[in-house]
Amino acid sequence: MLSRVADSLYWLSRYLERAEHTARMLDVHLNLGLDQSQGMSVRENRERLMMSMWQTAAGSNNVLDDDYRLTDYLTFDTNNPKSIVMVIAAARENARQVREQISSEMWMQINRLYLDMKCATMPEIWEHQPHEFFRMVREGSHLFQGITDATMNRDEGWQFIQLGRYIERAASIARLLDVNFNALLIDNEAGGTYLQRIGLLKSVTSFEAYCKVYHADMQPNWIVEFLLFNADFPHTIRFCIKQVCQALEDIAVKSGRGTNNRLQRVAGRLQSSLSFDLVDDVLSGDLHRYLFDIQHQCDLIHMALYETYITYTIEASA
Repeated sequence: MLSRVADSLYWLSRYLERAEHTARMLDVHLNLGLDQSQGMSVRENRERLMMSMWQTAAGSNNVLDDDYRLTDYLTFDTNNPKSIVMVIAAARENARQVREQISSEMWMQINRLYLDMKCATMPEIWEHQPHEFFRMVREGSHLFQGITDATMNRDEGWQFIQLGRYIERAASIARLLDVNFNALLIDNEAGGTYLQRIGLLKSVTSFEAYCKVYHADMQPNWIVEFLLFNADFPHTIRFCIKQVCQALEDIAVKSGRGTNNRLQRVAGRLQSSLSFDLVDDVLSGDLHRYLFDIQHQCDLIHMALYETYITYTIEASA
């Protein structure tokens, strides 16, 4: 597969996953704001939301002052490269560059989602239920994933789409846990901690799946254990890294590059850690360092992926 095609498919998938994640987190944040008491630090919640998505409030028109400005900045601001409208536009552009590699149904879906975003405005969605708008973004991303699985050959291109989706998801979950875990431990008479624990799970569409394993007891250590180490649910870090390793193995076989390379070793090391580490050991140590290391290893996988399949030299491909 041409490196430019692999690059476009990889980023198409990453951008759509990022748009879905941002839409879900914003929707959960706005819903929780209806239930939280005025005594709770709403500004701190907004700050954590921004940090969870690697965003800063610097030079962003006082987005932490109210939810309207925050939502506008994360959804429609064209000066914010991580806003939903910008990442969906970037996903569509990557899809346009490889239209011959994807199905016509995939192109129509990403184009439809892009046009829906272009037609929407902040005053309009704020007046007519922002939750419906964010559901449209999430369902548009889900529909694209389903169409991809139903209409695309399981070749190298499909595997690069899987890589983009699961690397982005694993890093996002690790970041979310890292930023929010300390807030989950604070007792609050208004019930804020319990709501925040539910909100954290709903932010990664894991609340119902968690309850099937641990019931409705929102214990912080169980939340960490589930989101880190559960092997069966698609929005846990262990599951994501397993999918990354499987995609890398399939690409290595199909491309003839072999599996004994730096990329395979970096991904395999992270998968092994997530398969055998115990939550008690992680929590008794430095959880922040552990989660930061996961994010760092996702970055290493990304860089090794580029070195191996996208920006490699002619000599390396010989």
